[in-house]
Amino acid sequence: MERIAEAPAETQQAADTSEEAPEEESMRSIADRASQALKSQMPLEENELIYLEALTAGSPQSSLEISSGKSEETEKSGGVGKVFGESSGQGPQEAPESDHQISDDTPDPSAVRRPSIRVYENGSVPHEEKNEQLEEEKPSSSKELPVQESLLYFTREDTLFREKTEEENIYPLNLAWCYGWNSSLPIYNMRDENHRVVLYVSSHTAVLYDALKNCQRHLQGHSNVITCICVSENRRWIATADKGPQCLVIVWDCFSGIPVHTIFDSCPDGNGIKAMAMTNDAKFLVTINDATFQKVCIWRWTVDTETPACSVILDPETGIQEYIIFNPANYRELVSNSKTHLVYYEWDEANNILEFNVPVLNEKTFNKIVGKFSQSIFHFVTRQILTTTTEGKLVVWDLHPPPRSYTSLEVLHIKACKLVHLQKDALTVLTTVDKYFVTGDVRGHIRFYDSKLSLVNWYSQFKLSPIRMLSFSKDPLIPEGDKSNFPSDCTLPGDPFIVRNFIIGTSDARVYHLTTDGTKLEEVLIEPREAIHAVACHPYKPLIAIGSICGLLKMWNYRKKLYVVSRIFEDGLGVQSLTFNPEGYLLGAGFTDGTVYIMDAVSLENETPEPFKYSRGNVTLISFSHDSQFLATADMNFTVVVYKLMIKNGEKVWEYLARLRSHHKKIQSLLFGIQLDNNEPRLLSLGKDRLLIEYDLINSTKDHLEVLDIHRTDQEAIPKCMVWYPPLTRESFFLICNSVYKVKLFNSTTKMCRKTLIGPTYGSPIEHVLVLPEKASNDLQKRYLAFINKDKVGLQILPVDGNPHKTAAIICHPNGVSNMTLSYDGAYVFTAGGDDHTVLQWEINLGALEAAVYLGGEDLTPFYGLLDGGREGAFYKELEDYFYYSQLRSQGIDTMETRKVSTHIPLSELPFIMRAIGFYPSEEQIDDMLNEVKFGEYVDTGKLVDSINLPDFVKVYINHRPPFGQTMNDIRNSFKVLGYLNKDGDMAIRREDFLELLLTKGEHMTEEELSDCFSTLFGLNPEGWKSEPATLDYRGSGICLEEELPEEITAEIFTADILGLPIPEDI
Repeated sequence: MERIAEAPAETQQAADTSEEAPEEESMRSIADRASQALKSQMPLEENELIYLEALTAGSPQSSLEISSGKSEETEKSGGVGKVFGESSGQGPQEAPESDHQISDDTPDPSAVRRPSIRVYENGSVPHEEKNEQLEEEKPSSSKELPVQESLLYFTREDTLFREKTEEENIYPLNLAWCYGWNSSLPIYNMRDENHRVVLYVSSHTAVLYDALKNCQRHLQGHSNVITCICVSENRRWIATADKGPQCLVIVWDCFSGIPVHTIFDSCPDGNGIKAMAMTNDAKFLVTINDATFQKVCIWRWTVDTETPACSVILDPETGIQEYIIFNPANYRELVSNSKTHLVYYEWDEANNILEFNVPVLNEKTFNKIVGKFSQSIFHFVTRQILTTTTEGKLVVWDLHPPPRSYTSLEVLHIKACKLVHLQKDALTVLTTVDKYFVTGDVRGHIRFYDSKLSLVNWYSQFKLSPIRMLSFSKDPLIPEGDKSNFPSDCTLPGDPFIVRNFIIGTSDARVYHLTTDGTKLEEVLIEPREAIHAVACHPYKPLIAIGSICGLLKMWNYRKKLYVVSRIFEDGLGVQSLTFNPEGYLLGAGFTDGTVYIMDAVSLENETPEPFKYSRGNVTLISFSHDSQFLATADMNFTVVVYKLMIKNGEKVWEYLARLRSHHKKIQSLLFGIQLDNNEPRLLSLGKDRLLIEYDLINSTKDHLEVLDIHRTDQEAIPKCMVWYPPLTRESFFLICNSVYKVKLFNSTTKMCRKTLIGPTYGSPIEHVLVLPEKASNDLQKRYLAFINKDKVGLQILPVDGNPHKTAAIICHPNGVSNMTLSYDGAYVFTAGGDDHTVLQWEINLGALEAAVYLGGEDLTPFYGLLDGGREGAFYKELEDYFYYSQLRSQGIDTMETRKVSTHIPLSELPFIMRAIGFYPSEEQIDDMLNEVKFGEYVDTGKLVDSINLPDFVKVYINHRPPFGQTMNDIRNSFKVLGYLNKDGDMAIRREDFLELLLTKGEHMTEEELSDCFSTLFGLNPEGWKSEPATLDYRGSGICLEEELPEEITAEIFTADILGLPIPEDI
């Protein structure tokens, strides 16, 4: 089975041109090929040798330089400096072109020879070269400008973990620490024997972690969860890739943390990258996407190009290829495998063609069970490929004929020649180090084999979980004479088994470092292996508790980034929710099976003889009262359970009080408060059923939880979360966020909706909100909110007024945020990522948030920007006209009396203007708007407001209207709920049912109102009818709706024929 994929036309044309005119090849191109030949041990052509000697004769260097070369597009855009600039930010952004770049026509040999990226073997710039670079940068005259070098030239390994300055924390939220990692991806050992620097992935961030210094460096730039990661042989270059909308492949410099190249269009459909690998010299990168028809691409990432050097599309019959690797001895050979098939590739670099072959292997080949493939590698001595399987076997593949030359066109041939039974247990890892093959299996055993597959040594005494990754130090180990303590190998002479130190990654999210000299195993990371939903911060200490579904509960000091204490619960007990009591000496935990633990916050030992189990489902919410006398929980069965601290025999003990299934949909928030007239606790719950319920804790008795009040919060929107509003005003509120991006303030006593405001609109509604403690701000009148939505964490300046510049957000967990908590001093916000097994610590910078508000303008300037066309647009002009017309209308259109000049209109005119400009609020929404204005000054002045001016009207309109307008999809969704599928395949409602719904459901209309509306919509009323607010006769009462309405009404008929609105063409 053979396929050949041709390179793009322009690439092929360029290759043909280079073959036709080799004598015109530029000196830069020759240098590129010469450098490439050194790394891959390719034979050099005569002209390449001559030029290489000319380069090294003047200033010999011991390190290799990789030059990117220039494509045609690069020459036009000003050179490679545009791609590899001096950007020090963390993100996939290309650095701007240097202002001091020498023009192409300047005869400067030093500028011509300077490569865009240099890879040094020892990771540092030689001293002689530094002096040479400084001399090159000195201007020969006052008019000449130096060539601005990239930061990549001067970075060293020891500069990676420097502390960030205040100037670098320029965002409102800055990532400070990552707890947990994705154990399904590889983890790499990035330094030599004396260091413990590892590279792993946490959600959408690659993390470089120095275990000895206990510090992290974060490589941020992906907006989706990272699915692939690989490193170069010398550990200088890191490549990461993700999966999702606008997926990226980013190459990073490990010494500086700078993104040096970004591939934007690797997967236009958003399928993402399934597997990825680098060549040993780091000049080429191969990717396999995650589509049904997988595409294999080879990229020259050191060249300024946006297209792969070559690519090929695989047939789905080969299975999902999930592992790929280059041949270390010849980068033109690659191999990948799925669970069932192996694919061998050979790259014809001269013609930019990638050929592949899929050998046949099944149980009949050797008359034995083969098992599922795990990983494949090239043999480092013979022309063979080795593949491990889940049956503990090793498949040996022969490659025939030898690798092709540039002129030979021999047919690829690969065949399974041998099946070696290595062991009984499934093999999960296969790699090479020095002169050994290394395997890892599901029992945590690690074995070393020589080139003939003879067992040399093994490690089986550590009792590890299944091995996921083995990563060896980048430098070979040099024994120190008689001081070394290496184990003996399995050969007859029993020679010392000398191998590099290595990192072990296991399936239970643990990472170990093995020092082979003395066989010392050290723990580097012990993190949760399953989803994390439970996080809680101590009320006055820098401690955070993190609970996982796997039953692991860990306490961290988030200032020192140190693990404090942990507890592992028995199987089946997954930690779902956590909370500290206000005094900080108790920790409450809710579990997936309905169990509730009350523990000592220091030792994590139980405070009760036995845990409580009065919930039949997952305990999603848990909270202590302000005086620590009550503990309340909510579970997935919509039940609220209350526990109370009782005194028995002179001792305080926790006992079950009562429970109540008070909601019929999921409980979104469970909140304790304090009574305004006394110090007694209040308990409220908010459900997805739109009910806000307050419980009477004082009058509740054993097995009877008394309900004090039930209030409906929304008419259509679904409430998402609730929090007590800080005391910025004399009136006490609690804040509720709903599913239509609105933030509502309710009076805490009357439950009246006092304000409706537009909330943060960052792709999804707010899911959880918390108020930052007073310590976060020196000004007591300035308070802040922290919130999370589906995938972002953000900040909001209080009071909420609809100003879009008062809020900021950043992607924290692309696959979903499950929970959030705040540090006691308001300096950090922590987000739990659920299924990505991570918790991220974000440092809060309120100064940056305030600066954004200042730059956004004052007074009504931010609100004008939310109107179509702004302050000078046609929409605002029309709104002004309606406002002034309402002034005339309220005084009488035909009046002969002297008109009163005013900047206000009566509140009774507010709903008419709203409808005139295209916003059609319900009667409940109108009541909310009127109450908001009417009682706006009542607490301060004791007077009701009966009029409104234009600026306040603009704010009310912006805050109450739908944030994204009414769309055709909204109307179609309504017809899906209310209608039926007609013969044309459209959702429709019968005329009789349509009228019945309007008369009986929701805010139902009277027959007179119904006739009046349809008379107006169908244009049956005389011009100017009912322009006066005092006119009340319904002249359309005699209309025959059966004649005007069709028998069957679809969404399109309702929109275009009844409402008279245009239907967008793209809907």
